[in-house]
Amino acid sequence: MTLTQPDIPTLFERLGGMVSIDVAVDQFYDRLLADPGLAGFFDQVDLRRQRAHQKAFLAMALGGPRAYRGRGLAEAHAHLGISDHHVDLVAGHLAAVLAGLGVSPALIDDVVSAVDGLRDTVLGRG
Repeated sequence: MTLTQPDIPTLFERLGGMVSIDVAVDQFYDRLLADPGLAGFFDQVDLRRQRAHQKAFLAMALGGPRAYRGRGLAEAHAHLGISDHHVDLVAGHLAAVLAGLGVSPALIDDVVSAVDGLRDTVLGRG
């Protein structure tokens, strides 16, 4: 007899899949661009392309489809001069967007923790 474990939904599934990721990322970038501490990082960025990359990346990072085909995190952020402070600002905006969309605090914590787990890679420390 083989025991099977029930399927545990991914963070991607718990958020509502790609439709939810699309909405969240669009609102997320609206917030980033309105933040004077972060907006300058996007001055020379094709935001349509950036949003598409972020949607694919976030979906993959949260257990969804592996459609992201961009540069690695360390390479993509190496020239930006970002710090822990900037990562904290970004995480705060992500949490605020998810809260505004009615996501439960527990799920917000799970998502932000998953994304924050990439901090050292983004900052070139790991």
